[in-house]
Amino acid sequence: MTFTPHGKHLVAGNWVASDNKFQSEPAHGPAHDFGVGTPALVDQAVRAAEAAFESYSALTRAARAAFLDAIADEIEARAAEITEIGTQESGLPVARLEGERGRTTGQLRLFARHIEAGDYLDRRFDAALPDRKPLPRPELRMMQLPIGPVAVFGASNFPLAFSTAGGDTASALAAGCPVVVKGHSAHPGTAEIVAEAVLAAIRRCDLHPGVFSLIQGGRRDVGQALVQHPLIRAVGFTGSLGGGRALFDLCAARPDPIPFFGELGSVNPMFILPHALGARGAAVAAGWAGSLTMGAGQYCTNPGVAVVIAGDAADAFEAAAKAEVGKVGAQTMLTDGIAQAYRAGRDRIAASKGVREVLTTTCDLRNATPYLYSTTGQDWLANEALGEEVFGPLGLIVHAKDADEMAALARSLHGQLTCTLHLDAEDTALGQRLMPTLMRKAGRVLTNGFSTGVEVADSMVHGGPYPASTNFGATSVGTLSIRRWLRPVCLQNVPQALLPADLAGQ
Repeated sequence: MTFTPHGKHLVAGNWVASDNKFQSEPAHGPAHDFGVGTPALVDQAVRAAEAAFESYSALTRAARAAFLDAIADEIEARAAEITEIGTQESGLPVARLEGERGRTTGQLRLFARHIEAGDYLDRRFDAALPDRKPLPRPELRMMQLPIGPVAVFGASNFPLAFSTAGGDTASALAAGCPVVVKGHSAHPGTAEIVAEAVLAAIRRCDLHPGVFSLIQGGRRDVGQALVQHPLIRAVGFTGSLGGGRALFDLCAARPDPIPFFGELGSVNPMFILPHALGARGAAVAAGWAGSLTMGAGQYCTNPGVAVVIAGDAADAFEAAAKAEVGKVGAQTMLTDGIAQAYRAGRDRIAASKGVREVLTTTCDLRNATPYLYSTTGQDWLANEALGEEVFGPLGLIVHAKDADEMAALARSLHGQLTCTLHLDAEDTALGQRLMPTLMRKAGRVLTNGFSTGVEVADSMVHGGPYPASTNFGATSVGTLSIRRWLRPVCLQNVPQALLPADLAGQ
C-alpha cells in the first residue's frame, strides 16, 4: 500500500493546513506539497504541550511505558509505507531504512523498560537526625522530575532514528515531557506518516492530544519561534555546526535561558599506531574505506581523519586506502544542499596549504563520490580549518613525523564525538600516552574498530566537548539521554501524603 501525504501539520491532535506550501525534493518518486510552518502554529502547538504537561507528567511510569510501546507498535504497523516514502525522499537504500526503523522502535521500547525500572529517577533519602548536635538534620528526599515541554528538531541524515519519533522525542516522552517537533524539509512525508503513528498511539492510550505536535518545514522564523517560546523548557537538535550554534545562541539570549542540547558532528579521527600500521595496515585501510563511504559518508560519526606516523608503512596504508576507496562509486546524498556543501568542503580541503591529492573523482548534482587527501602533521597543526568536518565520503590522512607529533595532533583536536585507536600489544605504551588526551577530547573512544554507527544501549555516549555537541555532560543516544529532560528536586520534611507517587514509601 502506498502512502500519499496530505501535507498538513499535526497540532494537538488535529491535522492543520497552512496557506503557503513547499514541495518535497525526493531522490526518486513523486514530489508532494506540504504546508509551511508559521510562528502562529508553533504557538498553538507549544501552548497545547503546556496544557498536556500536568496530566502527562503525572502518569504512572507504567502508563508512559505503554505509550512508548504503542508508538513502536504503530510505526511497525506502517513499516512498508514508511520504508517506501523514506527511501524516495532520502535516497537511502531499503536495507538502511529498515534497519533505522528497527533502531527507532527499539529505542522506544528500551526507554519503556528503562522508566519501568525507575533507576533514572535517582531517588535519594536522608533520614532526619533530630538529636544531631549542634543542629538537627531534617528529612530529605530527592528525585528527578520532568522539566516541561521540549522542542525537537528533525535531523536530515536520520529520517527516523533522529527525527519525528527518534531518540530525542523518545527520551523526552519517557521523562514525562510533551514534545513539539520541527520536521526537516528533507523528508516531510516520512515525518508525517510517523506523526500519524504517534497520534494513533495517543488515541489508543487516551492521552491529552497536546503531548505531541509536528510543525512541518518553514523558514528560520519557525525554528526561532520554537526555541524562544517562553513555555519551551529545553531543545534537542542534531545538525550542522552553523545552524546549531545559531539556535544555541537564541536559547542563551532568552530572558529565561534554557538548555540547548545540540549534536553538531565532528571529524572522528583515527590514530593508527606504528606496530598495528605495519602489521595490518591494509586491513585497517579496507575497514576505513568501508566506514568512510558508508551511506555516502553522511554519518556524524564518520571517521574523516586517519593519523599515522610517516614512513614506509604509512605510505603503504595510503596506497591501500586509495585502492579501497577507489572501488566505491557515486552515491545519492540526502539533499541537493548537502551535496553542494560536500563539494564546497572538498574544494576547501583541496586548496589548503600542504594538502596533497591522493584520490580525486568527479561528482555533481545530488551525487557524491569519495575523495582522499594527505598532509603532514606540521601542516595540520598550522591550519585549524583542516579539523573542520566535511559531511560526506572524504578522508584526510595526516602523516605525523613521530610519536611526539602524533600526541601533539591529539592535543590540538577540538571536541569530538569519537576518537579511535588502532593498536597491537606492542603499541600499548603509546596508546597509554594518548588515551588521557583522547578521553578528554571525545565522548566515545574506540580501539580497533570503526566509529560509524552508534549502539543504542545504557553505556553509550553520543556527544562530546564543543563543537561535537553544545553540552559536554549529555548524550543524545542511550538511556542516559533521558537526563536532559529532567531536573532534581529536593523535598524537605514533606509528609507522605504530599509526596509524588514515585517517592511515597521510600
